[in-house]
Amino acid sequence: MSEIFNVEKIKYEGPKSKNPFAFKYYDADRVIMGKKMSEHLPFAMAWWHNLCAEGTDMFGRGVADKSFGCERGTMEHAKAKVDAGFEFMQKLGIEYFCFHDVDIVPEADDIKETNRRLDEISDYILEKMNQTGIKCLWGTANMFSNPRFCNGAGSSNSAEVFAFAAAQVKKALDLTVKLGGRGYVFWGGREGYETLLNTDVKFEQDNIARLMKMAVEYGRSIGFTGDFYIEPKPKEPMKHQYDFDAATAIGFLKAHGLDKDFKMNIEANHATLAGHTFEHDLRISAINGMLGSIDANQGDYLLGWDTDEFPFDVYTATLCMLEVLNAGGLTGGFNFDAKNRRPSYTYEDMFIGFILGMDTFALGLIKAAELIEDGRLDEFKKERYSSYYNTEIGQKILSGETTLTELSEYAEKLGSASLPGSGRQELLESIVNSVLFG
Repeated sequence: MSEIFNVEKIKYEGPKSKNPFAFKYYDADRVIMGKKMSEHLPFAMAWWHNLCAEGTDMFGRGVADKSFGCERGTMEHAKAKVDAGFEFMQKLGIEYFCFHDVDIVPEADDIKETNRRLDEISDYILEKMNQTGIKCLWGTANMFSNPRFCNGAGSSNSAEVFAFAAAQVKKALDLTVKLGGRGYVFWGGREGYETLLNTDVKFEQDNIARLMKMAVEYGRSIGFTGDFYIEPKPKEPMKHQYDFDAATAIGFLKAHGLDKDFKMNIEANHATLAGHTFEHDLRISAINGMLGSIDANQGDYLLGWDTDEFPFDVYTATLCMLEVLNAGGLTGGFNFDAKNRRPSYTYEDMFIGFILGMDTFALGLIKAAELIEDGRLDEFKKERYSSYYNTEIGQKILSGETTLTELSEYAEKLGSASLPGSGRQELLESIVNSVLFG
């Protein structure tokens, strides 16, 4: 079979290289804190953006040719995308991919025909996986594009639509198990509402939980041993989405008894749309034991929507990797849910986008490890809370061996409280800068 991309296999050439088709920081075999860089950073290709997105926006049709020599909307085109995807991943050294059901085949009018097509294409994908050693990171069902999901999927006001959502989840789980996926994602693209005037919020949230519980029960019954994920997002396409941020999603899971099977798939751009930093949602997930996987991208702070840009902000990537290293790593990986900007429409631009993203996170990993080895950030935080560990009253608070009455008497003996220790934010930020740029 002839090659689709006229690009050589991407190699590591180091920071001084000016070759646009070379890694400057991603050196797969470099050991960082006892593990190879490739083990710290299990990168994945998002099927939907890389093989499907043509640069269409609300003001113009696509500019990138993703036909790969075939007529769109056919099974020949679906197979051509498989060929293109595996060649692309091999040339970049990417070991994983992620998919929605309707990314990999054209959706038919009849769900039985769609499922037949999914069986056919997954056989073809499995052949490629066996030939190349490339693996599936996670699968999911697209329950937001089809018009039937205009009012949501699990949250739909229609029992018929709910049944179709359940059918898609079942088939996507079948495919994920067939392809050996490590996880399964729920992204509630339309699980939310526009106005409370026509919405029973409790009913809709309970129904979403019912769908997720059925998914867990079915997945475990067919041998799926991986994690289920929720991918939080505050808005877009719905105005109020139920999985607003990590804290909201975790609260939902705990309220419905789903927290033992689910973790978070945190996307950088979604976190910032919620008014948080990327590292905030990572930390909230980690301290709840629910940091599972990451969608590696970034947004544009001048725009109020999900731009899904390839990450280039090394500062943010460093703080992300600091959270990941301190959490002991991910059960999932780093999926590039990212797309080229509309004017970057060539095949070469596809490679350059991934090189940028992989180098950004590699450099973030290097610098995060240096921050940990430097030790000043950890030492400062340890000292900042030392009064709880170094005083009798502090130890009693932590152990739960005191009461409001005892603490009130303690405060009265003191008469007044001194200011807590300085937060030294500017000092800590200067430490980060010195490690990044010194």
